[in-house]
Amino acid sequence: MTTTAFPIALAIVEDDARVRDLLHEYLGHQAEFTCSIVVDSVEALWTELDLSLPPRVLLLDVSLPGQSGIEALPALKKRLPEADIILQTMHDDPDRIYQALRAGATGYVIKNATSLPQYKQAILDVLGGGAALSPSVARKALQHFQPAPSQQPALLSAREQEVLHLLVDGLAEKQIAARLALSPDTVHTYVKRLYDKLRVRSRSELLSRALKGDL
Repeated sequence: MTTTAFPIALAIVEDDARVRDLLHEYLGHQAEFTCSIVVDSVEALWTELDLSLPPRVLLLDVSLPGQSGIEALPALKKRLPEADIILQTMHDDPDRIYQALRAGATGYVIKNATSLPQYKQAILDVLGGGAALSPSVARKALQHFQPAPSQQPALLSAREQEVLHLLVDGLAEKQIAARLALSPDTVHTYVKRLYDKLRVRSRSELLSRALKGDL
């Protein structure tokens, strides 16, 4: 895993001035971050990207005036392929979450259920290789992996289920290894096996398919 060099450049795209100012004030005073871009729309973000240090992490509101955060995701991922993008919204609507993760978002947080310290931790989680999901979002994903009693034998072993649940909870492979008292190489093997069995190629695809219920 690549070591992150702090402070990292952070972009905040939020049209609610109160939320935007709170995030800017709090995150901008954390030693790990520098808020290189703070704007109220995707259109303003594009302008700032030509003038400012490219952000390593973007906090992107879903419901914005003009182009929405979800609509902007594909173009932003193309422009900033190394950046992690965390979507934020007031609602945990499964269809929106699915669209966001399918389009390449690394996280999805619910604004009114996420404290400022939790925002900081969400950013650190994605920088560490994990995913940033509010608890209600993670629960919606996990529900799709719970087999009914009458179903045929489970596709995944008990240990694979454990690893899967921790992935959906947002843990990085190194954190999963520590939680389950396994070596990082063993966890990596389980993750590769999960991707093969579930026919996915990335964590975002795994989560988006779980939320859509098509695994």
